[in-house]
Amino acid sequence: MGDFIVSVILIAVIGAAIIYIAKEKKKGNSCIGCPYNGSCTKNDCKNSHK
Repeated sequence: MGDFIVSVILIAVIGAAIIYIAKEKKKGNSCIGCPYNGSCTKNDCKNSHK
């Protein structure tokens, strides 16, 4: 029974992460989780705030 509960919790966490990523991608955010997300363009997000 304990394995089942752990499996359900793990699936819920992974599912929530996938839903969050999908929502952020729909908004057009290219760097999910980046504090500079709103100020970057798609092509230079990784290089614009070094």
